[in-house]
Amino acid sequence: MKRLLDCTASEIAQMNKTEKLKGIQKSEGRIIVSEVTTIDAPNALKNACLGELYASMGADCLMLNVFDVMHPFILNLPVAHPQDSIRELKRLTGKLVGTNLEAIPQATLDSTEFIKLSPGRISNRETLLKCQELGMDFISLTGNPNTGVTNQEIMLQVALAKELIGDNMIIMAGKMHAAGSLKEAGSHIISKDIVKGYAKAGADIIILPAPGTVPGITTNFIRELVDYAHSFGVMTLTAIGTSQEDSDQQTLRQIALMAKMTGTDMHHIGDAGYAGATPESTMIYSLVVRGKRHTYNRMATSPLR
Repeated sequence: MKRLLDCTASEIAQMNKTEKLKGIQKSEGRIIVSEVTTIDAPNALKNACLGELYASMGADCLMLNVFDVMHPFILNLPVAHPQDSIRELKRLTGKLVGTNLEAIPQATLDSTEFIKLSPGRISNRETLLKCQELGMDFISLTGNPNTGVTNQEIMLQVALAKELIGDNMIIMAGKMHAAGSLKEAGSHIISKDIVKGYAKAGADIIILPAPGTVPGITTNFIRELVDYAHSFGVMTLTAIGTSQEDSDQQTLRQIALMAKMTGTDMHHIGDAGYAGATPESTMIYSLVVRGKRHTYNRMATSPLR
């Protein structure tokens, strides 16, 4: 089994879930996940979608955001049938592709306090099965700002996902920020009990805020949680979900290096900025955690290989 870091598009296309997870694990903390808004694109980007752009900058995985699985649409990705959108993005980029689903409690769905989302963005039995039908490699059970997503509901949705699609799709779970829940803000976003809850519910990869991105989230704090997650045999993804992906290069490099020091398995770069994060952010981050050799190899390798 090769490291995902070294796999070509044709090799990735032949992998099952177990092989993908082993490929990530063998890459020793050098896998880059770029979050991609599917309804935006810079004016200059006429013949490519954002997913193609971030793939060209060295991303290994593309995590879609604001993607409605019941009404699939990716701007600048022409397909005859919308149901083919995910498979076409995978064909054009050669990357692992997945999407965010929001784990929102029923009481919150009925509340006027939070943002209302389309049904195709909310995690439930129907949308989880739809993700598998569309050909996703993974799902990310998390929460966008002011959606009212809670850790408890994420755990419930992880258990449901494990039951429905756990044999075929990688399950990522966790909050990158408070998602509008004041009781789960700052360092209360994550704890050992929450990590244990995610792992026991069936998560394959636990999402943690990257050090320096959320108030109270330090390198040592996240390092301890990474080690704890690893004790359950699951991996971690440290995430920038606080718009700092569009910060100055020095700040981005500092976050990348701190995340590397935690021992995390994967690094997530968010989608903030004009029509998404500055494309160079993916390359800059990649250079920090894996150097020029691997960064340029990921950027240059054709999806036709």
